[in-house]
Amino acid sequence: MHRYRSHTCGQLRASDVGTDVRLSGWLHNRRDLGGILFIDLRDHYGITQLVARPGTPAYEALDKISKESTVRIDGRVVSRGTENVNPDLPTGEIEVEVAEVELLGAAAPLPFTINAEDGVNEERRLEYRFLDLRRERMHRNIMLRTQVISAIRHKMAAMGFNEMATPILSATSPEGARDFVVPSRLHPGKFYALPQAPQQFKQLLMISGFDRYFQIAPCFRDEDARADRSPGEFYQLDVEMSFVEQEDVFQPIEKLMTELFEEFGGGRHVTSPFPRIPFREAMLKYGSDKPDLRAKLELVDITDVFEGSEFKAFAGKHV
Repeated sequence: MHRYRSHTCGQLRASDVGTDVRLSGWLHNRRDLGGILFIDLRDHYGITQLVARPGTPAYEALDKISKESTVRIDGRVVSRGTENVNPDLPTGEIEVEVAEVELLGAAAPLPFTINAEDGVNEERRLEYRFLDLRRERMHRNIMLRTQVISAIRHKMAAMGFNEMATPILSATSPEGARDFVVPSRLHPGKFYALPQAPQQFKQLLMISGFDRYFQIAPCFRDEDARADRSPGEFYQLDVEMSFVEQEDVFQPIEKLMTELFEEFGGGRHVTSPFPRIPFREAMLKYGSDKPDLRAKLELVDITDVFEGSEFKAFAGKHV
């Protein structure tokens, strides 16, 4: 048998009942119910419930191991029985009766709980980031980002775009913010700049004849934090096309974004095709060239209604 596991913690099903297995993971939670010890063992793939009977070496070992310790267990898969099935877990029809336990890494007392969202403050979470990333919500968010990027790559390639990498150390190319600079070791007093966007490089690719380019591009900008991005760096989908008109750009991006939100939006409706609003109309109706159409708020000219008003704020026509 493999040194650490024969199955993952999200893999076992009712069809595995009677099988001897080996699992490795983190001790997620522990419950002592009437002398029988129940353990939730967690890894990247899911959670499997373990059971240890009183008077066994496994019981004595698991009763002393702290939460979030790394353990390896050997045991046999048994059925939970209809009345004890957990419908919230893919492994909810089975549990593993533990025969042997190996402590791979003991955890010190935790600064906050991992198995529950207990409202711990952000500074604490960042200080113990390696623990914060074990929490279900954070793990799910990172995997969602991975899946979205993978889907973008697949969909862009299917539309004939070629993924290419561009340099990180380059000459300065001013955009909307200040550059981050990196001192040159070989040329004292001179600096590289980190790209605010791969603008020059992707246009170089176009005039070189590569026709359709895309990149999940890192962008470095020495600017203050924004509500939707961290200060200093972010990633963007960068696209460039040759011999195209405006509609040729709209169509693949609209297709990509519609399919992404349908796939990962949790059942939310996607309006397609996207509304096309001329700039002048957008500014007159919404006062913004990127209006939030979910809010039915439009500007209305009521100058005539207040014309001649003695109220100073409305006295003039241009207010």
